[in-house]
Amino acid sequence: MKVTSLLVVGALALTAANVSAASGRQDSIERLSMASDTLTAMINTPDKGIPEEVLSNAKCIVVIPHLVKGGFVVGGEHGRGVASCRTPEGWSAPAFVSLGGGSWGLQIGVEGVDVVMLVMNDNGLQHMLSSKFKVGADASASAGPVGRHASAGTDWKMQAEMLTYSRSKGVFAGISLDGAVLEQDKDSTRDIYGRDRSFRATLSGHVPAPQSTRAFLATIARTARTSAVADAK
Repeated sequence: MKVTSLLVVGALALTAANVSAASGRQDSIERLSMASDTLTAMINTPDKGIPEEVLSNAKCIVVIPHLVKGGFVVGGEHGRGVASCRTPEGWSAPAFVSLGGGSWGLQIGVEGVDVVMLVMNDNGLQHMLSSKFKVGADASASAGPVGRHASAGTDWKMQAEMLTYSRSKGVFAGISLDGAVLEQDKDSTRDIYGRDRSFRATLSGHVPAPQSTRAFLATIARTARTSAVADAK
């Protein structure tokens, strides 16, 4: 009788684990789809979006769809997303990330916004490949310029390691993420890749992209290509 009970308990535990893994994988796939929607919005709203010159020069793109910000008295933010970097062969397989942090201040309510981070130079790229860094402390970041073209008076091309944006109700705007920590989302990585994958290896182009990530990669390539063509005109 005891043996039978143990077998039943084991079977139930295995079923629960399989259901949890399937749920985690579906959540990660939905996140890829939401990130694709945000990237598509970059193309469709050029006058109110991220400047073409900025996108065409970005070394990596990080998208955090529906970052939750807010709270009562104590504010904070948390979200999960995906990142991809340019490689000699094209854009890398996506690396899954989480972004979290806290801030003190008078805040009431909760707001979900899409966040886009662009890595603009080699220093920013090295921070990105490290798999964990604090925005504003380890890696310098500033709110990015908005519009069809970047103003000549900005320092985005020469100095900014990263540029940060938010999108709410279809409109992009620069945002400060100082104090937030970006790191590898290991759970989502295992959900999509089936096992742990090195953040550096993935973003350097040494990890094959699973079929479930191909639509996202097609969108990111199309976004970058459209911006590069527009920038050349």
